[in-house]
Order: sequence, then structure tokens, then C-alpha cells
Amino acid sequence: MRKGCTVNSIRFLLLLLAAVAIHSHAQAQGFPSKPIRIVVPFPAGGTTDIAARIVAQRMQESMGQPVLVENRGGAGGTIGADAVAKSAPDGYTLLMHNITFPLASTSLALAGRLPYNLDTDFAGVSIVVNVPLVLTAHPSVPVKDLKELAALLKGDPNLKYTYGSTGPGSFMNVIGEAFKKEVGVDMTHIPFKGAAPLKQELLAGRLNIGGDQLSSSLAEIKSGKLKALATHGAKRIPELPEVPTVRELGFPALELEGWNGLFVAANTPKEIIDRLNKEAVAAAKHPDTVKRFTDLAAEAVGSLPADQDAIVRRQAAQFRPIIQTIKLE
Repeated sequence: MRKGCTVNSIRFLLLLLAAVAIHSHAQAQGFPSKPIRIVVPFPAGGTTDIAARIVAQRMQESMGQPVLVENRGGAGGTIGADAVAKSAPDGYTLLMHNITFPLASTSLALAGRLPYNLDTDFAGVSIVVNVPLVLTAHPSVPVKDLKELAALLKGDPNLKYTYGSTGPGSFMNVIGEAFKKEVGVDMTHIPFKGAAPLKQELLAGRLNIGGDQLSSSLAEIKSGKLKALATHGAKRIPELPEVPTVRELGFPALELEGWNGLFVAANTPKEIIDRLNKEAVAAAKHPDTVKRFTDLAAEAVGSLPADQDAIVRRQAAQFRPIIQTIKLE
């Protein structure tokens, strides 16, 4: 009796797996049959939002279905990411996120406040565009670079400087707190829901220090409305050749490469991920897209899903030791 039950159980399991495979294949064959939604976990107007809208336009033209962008800002991008993690794994809900994804996820996980699992709840689709990261200041801040800012704050502990970020665990929150700890100075952290409101306060002079993807502030840096204190990549960027990198200024631990990429919920059928990857890569490499990204001081990419997953894991591991030693608000 026991042997017969085991054989029947195995047969049932094999039939179930076959049915799942057939269903997944059928899903992929008819994909997409309805509108696709790209969730941007920040308010409209920032680089990630702009990148999502550029790619959505191309994917919509190619796939023959509406590709809509939905902004769901808050908590360093965590609210929008969580919505995608909990969405149906059918390829109709995507997440466009950036470097903040591995940083905020790591910091909130360490604090026990992350509503999803970065390693198991998402699948990469493609890195769409690489965007340099830049640290900026209001012109009233009397320094020309990050090294001078460190000296200024150390020289006068009574200075009440503020720095802004796009939320707890975001790129600027991690960089700001790591800088404070390394130099031994203090600045007050002011969180915002996205890069656009942060920049508004920085331009108005109500915020001393900010930073984000370069495309969000390049025009203001060029016009002198903002001051670039450092870039975070391994090399100086062509658009701001006079601005040194954090490594050149003596802060190698703050080196970080920026990107924007698409994700879906885990367990989305591989055939659907492959289709989305094909469409995302084609959208990123379209001549019009390349030009529009170049105009934003960004580099169109288009990567394999596995390469994207590797980047996220690497950056999370890179900053985990730093995040463990600093206080994130």
C-alpha cells in the first residue's frame, strides 16, 4: 500500500509540474495580452522616472500594448518595490529602480524593517542605463570639493549643515552617514520622497548638501546654481572633467557606480523574463533612446538578467559592512 501511494504521489507531482510548465508556456506565448505597468518607487521628475518613461515608450511601440508608468514614492523606494514584490509573477508589473535598491534594502534588512527579501522576491530583467552619481552643494557653501567640506566641518563643530537624501538607506543617506563617520563630523539628515523635491530645497538654499544621479542636476551644475563637490565613479566623467572623484579626494570607500534597471516579481516564467529582456535591451539600444540618455549624461546599456542580478548582489555586499557601522535614519 505504501509503495503504491509513493508511486501515485510521484505520478501526481510529475503531472502537476507538467501542467505548470504547459501553463507557463501558454502564458509566455500570449504575452503581452494587456497593458504593462512599470512602477517607479520615486516621485515624477527624477532620473529613474525619466528613464522609465523613455523605455516605456519604446517597449509600448514594440510590444503593441500600453506600457504605463506609475510613481509610488516613499521610504527610500521601498514602498514601490514592495508592491512589485507582492504582485502577480506574470510580467505585467515591473519595477524600475536604481542604486538605492541594494543599499536601502540592505540597511532596512539589517534594521529588521524590510517588507521583502532582496535575494528571493525579485528577478532582474535588464540594466537599462548607467548614470554617474554626483555630490552637490548650494553655492553658498564655501568649499570647492568634498575634502574641503570635511575640513570646514571639522574646523567649526558649531556649523549646522544639512544633507538631503531620497529616504532611509538611499544612496545619499548611506554616503552622507559614511562620510560623517569617517571624518568625525555632524550634519542633519533631511529625507525626501525623491530627487526632484530634494533638488528644489537645495536650489532654494534651505538644504546645504545633496546628491543624486548626475542627470538630475547637470543643468544646474553647468549654470552655477549648484556646486559639484565630487563624483562617485571610478573615473572622472566627461561632462564634468574638472570635478574630482571621491577616490581622488581621499574617500575610496564612497566609490559607487550608478544605474537604473528593470525587475519583476520572483517566479515570473523564464520565457516572459526573456521576452521582457529582449524588449528592454532593444529599447535601450534604440538610436533615439541612446541620444536621449546621452543628453542626460547617461549611458544606455541593456544587460542580461543574470548580469543585473550580479550587480545588485555585489553592491549590497560592498556596502553591507559600511551600513552595519553607521546609523541610518
